[in-house]
Amino acid sequence: MTHPLDLTGHVTLVTGGNSGVGFGMAEGLARAGADVCIWGRNAERSQAAAERLAEHGHRVAAHEVDISDEDAVVNGMTRVVGEFGRLDSCFANAALANAMTNPRFLDSTLQQWRALMRIDLDGSYLTAREAARHMVDLGNGGSIVLTSSIAAIFGAPREQAYAAAKAGLLGLTRSLAVEFGRYGIRANALLPGWTRSGVFDQWLENPAISEKILPRIPLKRWGAPDDWAGIAIYLASPASSFHTGDCMRIDGGYGIF
Repeated sequence: MTHPLDLTGHVTLVTGGNSGVGFGMAEGLARAGADVCIWGRNAERSQAAAERLAEHGHRVAAHEVDISDEDAVVNGMTRVVGEFGRLDSCFANAALANAMTNPRFLDSTLQQWRALMRIDLDGSYLTAREAARHMVDLGNGGSIVLTSSIAAIFGAPREQAYAAAKAGLLGLTRSLAVEFGRYGIRANALLPGWTRSGVFDQWLENPAISEKILPRIPLKRWGAPDDWAGIAIYLASPASSFHTGDCMRIDGGYGIF
């Protein structure tokens, strides 16, 4: 018998997989034996990430895809299946998060709101829809994972658009789980806590931020991209074959203290 966490022969797609949480997921999946495709809009960063992933000895591809563009997502998903021959899991992880530069809610505009929604909500919807279409057609079941955020359940100033988008993903996840369970397709959501990445490092190191937040994290540290490897492997693998419709908060204990 193969180990339930062995992903040899498994094909996965990770959007936003060239840095941060997305790269942590992609690297964990590659280490477990999966063939990995990552999507990102920064071609140079994606190529560097792909080279690191390839060190684990499995097939890797990096595609430049704008998830807010419907045609790009449709064509991109078809390309993944065409190149790899199948699609077993899809991690809709790409998102915008601009907490450092967001205006006050009273100064925000509908244009700003819609710009974030196009990626954080619409982009995840398009990614999940196209993944589900191919998984149904292929007939092998699959796993769809949406990256939400603790901002979906904990209030934060100047984060209204981001929080609304991420809360929407929780409802989307549950609906997908119910509709596609008959095809052996599972859907779950992840709610990351405060995690280091190129975007957030400077913000997290600000004493005004760290002195308020770190004392509320029982593990007394920020998350790191590697912290997302294990949950990605689990949700992609047969080990989670009866696990669907869940919204899992992984935040070092922030939400209980």
